Formats: sequence, C-alpha cells, structure tokens
Amino acid sequence: MMSLLNQPWLAMTITVTDSTDSGLVGLEGMIVNETKRTLRVRSAKGIHVIAKDVIKFKLDGNDLVIEGSEVMLKPEDRVNRRYRRNR
Repeated sequence: MMSLLNQPWLAMTITVTDSTDSGLVGLEGMIVNETKRTLRVRSAKGIHVIAKDVIKFKLDGNDLVIEGSEVMLKPEDRVNRRYRRNR
C-alpha cells in the first residue's frame, strides 16, 4: 500500500492540527494546489495559501499527523521520496 506521504494530495481534505499561527489551527478544506513551500486550500471561508513549514496536519481524516517542515518538497519530488518509518 502506498504511504499517504507519497500520494498526490490534490483534492484531499486537510485539517490543520497545530501551527505557529493560531489562526490556522482547525482550518479544514480541500487542497487545490501544492508547491514546494505552500498548500492552497479551499475552505468554507474562501481560498487560503498556507506555508508548509508552520503547520502540522492530517489528510482525509487519517490519524497520521504530518509535520509540514518534513514535506517541503515539490509535489513531484515528494511522491518519489522514501521516508523513514519512525512513527
């Protein structure tokens, strides 16, 4: 089975669980674009551009919490990367 870190994230639901910016905690929406450093999320309040390095998040209600600073790669590079299994 393919790891969630190695899947394309477009159209997945993101939930921000922790952030250095308290206004982002609890933000939930659909990922509409991903770059090396940001995620563009469409929520009920509009479109937000979120820096990956300041958030921890979950995708599609999965229990795995992803540290944004660990996935600071272009999407095409992130999909092919091998991650350590220390979780």
